[in-house]
Amino acid sequence: MEAAKKLEEVAFNILKQAVIYLPDDVREALKKAYAEETSATGKAQLKAILDNIELAEKYQAPVCQDTGTIIFYVKAGAKAKNLDKVEEAIANATRRATKEVPLRPNAVDPFTGKNSGDNTGKYIPYTNWEIVPGETLEMTVMTKGGGSENVCVGGMIVPGEGIKGLKKFVIDAVVKAGAQPCPPNILGIAMGGGADISMKLAKKALLKPLTEHNPDPEIAKLEREIFEAANMTGIGPMGLGGKTTVLGVHIDYAYRHPASFPAAVAFNCWAARRATARINADGTVDYLTHKLK
Repeated sequence: MEAAKKLEEVAFNILKQAVIYLPDDVREALKKAYAEETSATGKAQLKAILDNIELAEKYQAPVCQDTGTIIFYVKAGAKAKNLDKVEEAIANATRRATKEVPLRPNAVDPFTGKNSGDNTGKYIPYTNWEIVPGETLEMTVMTKGGGSENVCVGGMIVPGEGIKGLKKFVIDAVVKAGAQPCPPNILGIAMGGGADISMKLAKKALLKPLTEHNPDPEIAKLEREIFEAANMTGIGPMGLGGKTTVLGVHIDYAYRHPASFPAAVAFNCWAARRATARINADGTVDYLTHKLK
């Protein structure tokens, strides 16, 4: 298979995997939330979510009707070939997936309001690049629903408020978001860098498995504290009350200017859809998050 077609096929496969099959860590977190939920209403919502996940797999249909804005993360080996073909292959894969999976067309021109009809348009699907040593090419897709995207928030904390200010910023965002992002949610949190850098890091943090904790013990402790505080709000599944408002919290950071303390909170809904594959130098493909179905 020629390189461009191989790239397109892999991008199509992980996009299909992402919208139909939730990652195991998210599925298990939802099962745990269901087992531990004490609110009858919250438990009913979690049961409906778990039933929905099973039906999506049974009928090979997207787990949510909002198949989101399509975002790719490409980790490219410095010696990998055909990097100039990647973005075109991703766009072609997206058009194909829109028809074949199918995906809801979600790409709209902000000036005219016209929908492209195939989930592509200027800068969409968006591709984030990272150059690493080696010859492999790793692609991850995240399909980001509108409800969770609409409550993402970036801002500036007074530097003197420090981490206490960050905690307040995050919990205020969770309370203000309420039911809009279809809880239980996953929170990606980042601070430092600049306004654009913190949001980029916060969104990327959403790709981390819920079973993966920050290697820095102090940051891992902060993740637990925010996790506990967010769940004390009582917003609960789908905003109808209960113990589980968030399934997990991931924090990242960049060094900041002394006069600035940028912060960002990126929300993901319970349908935290992501899938990853690696194309090796010899052309073989490893599907890292899902078996090829």
